Amino acid sequence: MELIIETPSRLHISLLDLNGSLGRIDGGVGLTLNKPSLVLEMKEKGTGVHVEFIDHKNLSKDSIGDYEDKISTSAIKMMEHLRIDKGLTFTVHENFPSHSGLGSGTQLSLAVGKLISDSVEHEIDAPDIASIVGRGGTSGIGVASFDNGGFIIDGGHHLDEKPEFVPSSVSKASPAPILARYDFPAEWKVILVLPDVKKNVSGTNEVNIFQEYCPIPLGEVQQISHLILMKMMPAVLERDLDAFGESVNSIQNMGFKKIENQLQIPVIGRIMNLLREAGAPGVGMSSFGPTIYAITDTSKDIVSAAQDALEGVGGHIIETSAQNSGAIIR
Repeated sequence: MELIIETPSRLHISLLDLNGSLGRIDGGVGLTLNKPSLVLEMKEKGTGVHVEFIDHKNLSKDSIGDYEDKISTSAIKMMEHLRIDKGLTFTVHENFPSHSGLGSGTQLSLAVGKLISDSVEHEIDAPDIASIVGRGGTSGIGVASFDNGGFIIDGGHHLDEKPEFVPSSVSKASPAPILARYDFPAEWKVILVLPDVKKNVSGTNEVNIFQEYCPIPLGEVQQISHLILMKMMPAVLERDLDAFGESVNSIQNMGFKKIENQLQIPVIGRIMNLLREAGAPGVGMSSFGPTIYAITDTSKDIVSAAQDALEGVGGHIIETSAQNSGAIIR
């Protein structure tokens, strides 16, 4: 049997509550993107789990290793859960860099789980696959993007399930419940800038950051929650680009997102400022970066500014838009 799945990527705009005074932590807001995407093929072949790449020129050696590890680990977990034993070869047809802030790890793991479960005609929904393969322990945005796409708000985790502030990489919590999901305006463009710099925060370093900076002051959590509920969410529904952009810009200096930005190398902040000066209504950094995004209704000047910003740094630019649907088996 041969199956192919195409998944979206996602922006993680911000975590919401890393204070926990109401008995829940995490929570998040994010957006599903139609590019870059992951296209993964699975064939029953040989013994064990094997990973092949059609084209991996844009992947670093570390990213290649990360893809191989996540695919193999997720496949083994899913096969153990379903009690099946067969040889599988996964071929990566399209990819995007791991540890870039676009959610490749969750999309890879869910794609593998979905391919395997469908191959034995065992319907499992995305949150359950995420629990099996160990994703979604902090943010629910990636799982919801895989499932249904769109603009997403998740409700985080009860302290009974997740009693401490840690990133998804070491959390065993189940995926967060989705509080709201809206179609994002198709006419709004998303410009991604991926500077050729090493991610400044990952692994053990990321765990230490959560422990050092949390809990976030309650006032900052209240501020970001107010902004999202009374400005960002209505802006999506009313297609008010200026209000949405102002929300994105404000969030960069609030709560845990402020910490994420402060820990970046200076070039990240310089690129963000240049995109705003070029006229982008909203500019932010996805997750812990280094991917920067601009939300706009016209791309020419923004792309030109991004090209100038990358001179001497290197990297690439992706012109994309929201995806208001989830992964597709084809």
